[in-house]
Amino acid sequence: MVGYLGGLMNTAEIFKVAVLAGDGIGPEVMGEALRVLAAVAEKFSVAYTYKEERVGGCAIDEDGVALPDQTLQTCKESDAILFGSVGGPKWESLPPNQQPERAALLALRKTFALYANLRPAICLPELTHASPVRESIVAGGFDVLFVRELTGGLYFGEPKYMKHESGEWFAVDTMIYWESEIERIAHVAFQAAQRRSQHVTSIDKANVLQNGILWRQTVDRVSSEYPDVKLRHLYVDNAAMQLIRNPKGFDVILAENLFGDILSDELAMIAGSLGMLPSASLGISKGDGCYFGMYEPSGGTAPDIAGLGIANPIAQILSAGMMLRYSAGREDAALAIESAVQRVIRSGLRTKDIHTEGTQLVSTTEMGRAIVEAL
Repeated sequence: MVGYLGGLMNTAEIFKVAVLAGDGIGPEVMGEALRVLAAVAEKFSVAYTYKEERVGGCAIDEDGVALPDQTLQTCKESDAILFGSVGGPKWESLPPNQQPERAALLALRKTFALYANLRPAICLPELTHASPVRESIVAGGFDVLFVRELTGGLYFGEPKYMKHESGEWFAVDTMIYWESEIERIAHVAFQAAQRRSQHVTSIDKANVLQNGILWRQTVDRVSSEYPDVKLRHLYVDNAAMQLIRNPKGFDVILAENLFGDILSDELAMIAGSLGMLPSASLGISKGDGCYFGMYEPSGGTAPDIAGLGIANPIAQILSAGMMLRYSAGREDAALAIESAVQRVIRSGLRTKDIHTEGTQLVSTTEMGRAIVEAL
């Protein structure tokens, strides 16, 4: 499906989006994100086209592969990718390199060199009850930005193999980082901190890993270019404890791929609901502060609730907002979406994942409609 929204007629000004809804609840929440984008296009005169393509398990079923050539070509012809979620029990028996998460998601990250993952973990004051930690710890809410290096480390290092020898199997994964890889993600973190509370916490394991030593040395050196930003280092095990103890004590967290994968999920759970949390994976700068990027909710396909109309669309909607900020350069439109979400939450509307006594339970579609009206 191809769509056009907005009022600008100059084709040079039209923002092109590849829409990959994926599996499970992906199509449901993506529909609400597109509804919100349509409202934003009208309100802020943002002109964009979008083209929907298959990805993940549904693409395996229809095309035989998780990332069809047509889908990849559409992504290459676009300014950004708005991604839903992929995978589910139906495809878990496939060989690992054919499963949707690796064959589609990791392949897109690699193809477009999406090296910087920005994952806001925001617990609104009205939703602190949803956090599994003691409410006194998150009282008043918190706002932390996780910056994760996305294309290096154990996930992509070579050699990587399994081998049978001397009567048993063994496996090898290689954790490798180049100084330049650490430098570029550190700049992203420090620049983000300059727009926030000017504090970066860098995560490593410098007490046992050579990678950690290089990581810490490089981050220290980059920090000298940002004298207005305060830097501290934490070992990853200590960081895991401190996030539970005092999540409000963090502003921007910087971590390599594996540590960032684990800790950002921990922080997301502390925030209360994956259904509220967006993410951006940024690649090549297009100038003027804009990047080619892929934008997706932090949660998964949730096949157990797919088709029931109860999924929370807010993470997908906020991901669309991040797309407007980082790829379209429309901070005004991004802020409008974020403000609309906050107003709807303050009004007491809740999807099932964040519903509690005294609030109004709404469906996926009703939540999307409320956010459009709040715009």
